[in-house]
Amino acid sequence: MTDAPNPRILKNLPPRHAALSAVMAVHKSGTALDGGLASHPDWKRMEARDRGFARAIATAAIRRDGALRAALDTLIDRPLPDKALKARMVLLCGAAERLALDGAAHAAVDGWVSLMANDASTRNYKNLANAVLRRVASGEAREAFEACDPLDDLPAWLHRRWVDGYGEETARAMAVARSGPPPLDLTCKPGVDAAALAEALGAEVLPNGTVRRAEIGTVEGLPGFEAGDWWVQDAAAALPVQLLKPQAGETIADLCAAPGGKTMQIAASGAVTLAVEASGKRLKRVEANLHRTGLKAELINADAIRWRPEAPLDGVLLDAPCTATGTLRRRPDTAFAKQDGDVANLAAIQDQLLDAAADMVKSGGRIVYCTCSLEREEGEDRIAALLARRTDLRLDPVRTEDLPDLTEAITPDGAVRTRPDLWADRGGLDGFYMARLVKA
Repeated sequence: MTDAPNPRILKNLPPRHAALSAVMAVHKSGTALDGGLASHPDWKRMEARDRGFARAIATAAIRRDGALRAALDTLIDRPLPDKALKARMVLLCGAAERLALDGAAHAAVDGWVSLMANDASTRNYKNLANAVLRRVASGEAREAFEACDPLDDLPAWLHRRWVDGYGEETARAMAVARSGPPPLDLTCKPGVDAAALAEALGAEVLPNGTVRRAEIGTVEGLPGFEAGDWWVQDAAAALPVQLLKPQAGETIADLCAAPGGKTMQIAASGAVTLAVEASGKRLKRVEANLHRTGLKAELINADAIRWRPEAPLDGVLLDAPCTATGTLRRRPDTAFAKQDGDVANLAAIQDQLLDAAADMVKSGGRIVYCTCSLEREEGEDRIAALLARRTDLRLDPVRTEDLPDLTEAITPDGAVRTRPDLWADRGGLDGFYMARLVKA
């Protein structure tokens, strides 16, 4: 028999258990963190505050994986056996609450020790959890946490790629930028006063027009949400449509459109907007976002590789499926859900989508290709390969006036490469590659 958990902390166990289950799913099967949280049986019954607490623990445990393990290693003489994955994850999540979130010692230790004790597969580690979590936020353990190289928070395959691709100094700066919580970025509908919204939110207006707030919080309760005055979209994610420059009266397709941020940008320009998305479920999310904002687009449930418009288009926005390594500030689990081989596998799909996009536009029509990946094979190499095999396309170089106060993101050939460490004093950016093309 195990000791019953203290009644005082019983109400705090479901959020911690949900966080534990989600972190387990990320490490065991590459499940998305949000999916792992939402699948917990208590998730829908939790109050918003408890769901936020669970997400904060799980996100911190994934985001600071290497630093937390370094801290735990100072307190554990021998590594736990492979079969004790759940016990290791309890310690990891408990350490995340204590170190990354500065959680209160008594509540955190009681909560995680109770979870360890009340599971048959982990109860033998109850005393270890109690001893470790009482000491993890002080002394040598905290020093190890704070001294850990941010690159060591990444899986080995991604650590190697960033150092090889960007050099150690830049790679480390990118890792530092993704090691903390991201800001909330909003794109406003035309006619909405961005400066007034920023003042109401305690936010700022970035040079590209994005309204940025330091803390995310509960988005649905913010001014203008119900009215559909804005939508959530990282500042870097808003740039591709700004480079495409859709105009009223044009017909523009947004390929791989979900969740719909770029679709709404195009629709807000007055262009006839075609939102093409292969997933019917994800297309419903685009529909919901359009409904809330009052914007109009034609929703097309189709594979963009095979779909063709009735007539050649003025422009195409292609936000291609990718490894999403540029979004680790917002989705740290992505690094653990992907592996090195996924880069090459997705590159083949990106090539097919680029050829399809080129076939859709009319002579003189334009394409903006983008991926939220920091891997060269999903950006620069794809455009080089496209231009080598298609003589009917040329690169339309991005100019400094296209990206105010972000000229360092413009590459020598006129494409764009944003990184998490750019605009560091303003809260950073997601990593994107973007190229603007014109059909001859």
